Amino acid sequence: MASSSDASSSAGSNPEQPGSGNAFEGAGATGSTNVSEFFQGAGKGTERRGRVRARRAAVMAVPATLVAATLAVLTAQGALGVQFAISGMPFTVTATEMKGDGFEQFGALDHMIEGSPNEGDTGGQVLVITTAIKTATITKLCQSVDLGGINLLIKAGGNGTPVSATDLTLDGTEQSGDASFTNIEIGNDASTLDKAGVKGPAGVFSQQADTIRIANLRSTNYATTAAVFKLPGLKLSFSDTGC
Repeated sequence: MASSSDASSSAGSNPEQPGSGNAFEGAGATGSTNVSEFFQGAGKGTERRGRVRARRAAVMAVPATLVAATLAVLTAQGALGVQFAISGMPFTVTATEMKGDGFEQFGALDHMIEGSPNEGDTGGQVLVITTAIKTATITKLCQSVDLGGINLLIKAGGNGTPVSATDLTLDGTEQSGDASFTNIEIGNDASTLDKAGVKGPAGVFSQQADTIRIANLRSTNYATTAAVFKLPGLKLSFSDTGC
């Protein structure tokens, strides 16, 4: 999630996992000499869980037949939550608080590369909820992705200065917390949204608000983008447990 400028400024800190040496030595400990093979194998290890999460979220929202119809409509419209091919590996994001000005949310489709080892029975497409926030602050951010037996962990914003972002978008399948909004509008056509500067596909259900606050945030995401992303106190490490 870190931008190149912020990540490079923290590179000298050489984050370590207690008792295990340099965090990046953890990858070498797997015995793999090919980085691509390591991550492909990790993707296969989380394939079933990723499919179950996406399927469970869809079933909770609407009947399966309506999900299929929605997928067909979004595919025909070429709707994309983010403008890059996703890996298909879900990651967890938690925070004690996320606040933002200019909030939008709508349904979209994210796409994997053709023949991705993580596509399973999804056809390489994931139905996601796109959350767009014009300016946001995030307190005690934690992000983790299961690489198959080990988690890549990112923490920031826990030393009194929160993480900050502009033009933030999150594509996910699950989101929970204690939320409050000001001047919320529910049921908009996604193509008419104007609070965060992002417009969704025509004919798709959406909502927007002037402000948003979520305490005890927990979400399952497939992609994150931001125009500016500042992560004070960034720490990158490998861990046996996720967020």
